[in-house]
Amino acid sequence: MARPRHQEYQYLDLLKDILKNGVKKIDRGTDVALYSVFGRQIRFDLSQGFPLLTTKKVYWKGVLEELYWFFSGQSNIKYLVDRNVHIWDDYPYKISKLKNNDSLTKEEFIEKIRTDDKFAKKWGNLPRIYGEMWRRWPTRTGRTIDQLKWIVQELKEDPDAKNLIVNSWNPEYLYTMATKEDTSYFPICHNMFQINQRGGKLSLQLYHRSCDVFLGVPFNIASYALLTMILAKITGFKPGEFIHTFGDVHIYENHLAQVKEQIKRKPRPFPTVKLDPGIKKIDDFKPILVTLENYDPLPVIKAELTVAGGYYEKTKN
Repeated sequence: MARPRHQEYQYLDLLKDILKNGVKKIDRGTDVALYSVFGRQIRFDLSQGFPLLTTKKVYWKGVLEELYWFFSGQSNIKYLVDRNVHIWDDYPYKISKLKNNDSLTKEEFIEKIRTDDKFAKKWGNLPRIYGEMWRRWPTRTGRTIDQLKWIVQELKEDPDAKNLIVNSWNPEYLYTMATKEDTSYFPICHNMFQINQRGGKLSLQLYHRSCDVFLGVPFNIASYALLTMILAKITGFKPGEFIHTFGDVHIYENHLAQVKEQIKRKPRPFPTVKLDPGIKKIDDFKPILVTLENYDPLPVIKAELTVAGGYYEKTKN
């Protein structure tokens, strides 16, 4: 009997698909050309290993700390900066430069975030970002909605529920981004996810409206696969699938050489992730309670960050 095909080939096939079929566009935020396809999907059976890609090293510490940052409802980068995780530095720095018109370098700005609590409170916060949307969705009446807590409770009360959606796309705030004068809100990319239970297994489907497939998508795959496992643990189910549905998925022109290098590589066995038995409810989850084992990736492939105000460390992916 033939061995099943390694699940990472789905990602490599997506890269090849874009190289072959991508339509050339110019990214308005950066003026960099990209090659884009629309409407694709990959899926990972989490019983077959944890999908932390192996054809290049993925920044695991960043995945873990960022997910906790979202999961705990935080929106200030100081938490990440204090842990030497810098995947969100660029965007608040950009806002500060535009609104504060100061001469700080990015390194000086981040050092002030780390050492000056008053400065961090004012300039380190990213309003209406994922953590706030997941845990404190703002309503017109001033009431907030904890979407994450709601889906967990709803699933426990009705395991067959079909309405278990967490949405990060809030038109009341996000459509102001069409004007260059308003830089207050981050352009949400992975904008909604739905969980579903079948046969005692919990699966999660992410809709990702705009995807930098080389730098961003490997990070997102790992993040939402881990989220699937944590939600399964909390609700008493086994992990099922992580399903990644893409809208506009693209390769930037200045990443083409790196992509061509990666698709030559052969995947290695996926690692495993173990969750501490003490994770029984939402507020129990902490990064220290997650263990990654047997991760043996091929070397990093460096690339320049091209997304304005973007959020992936070019040297870590």
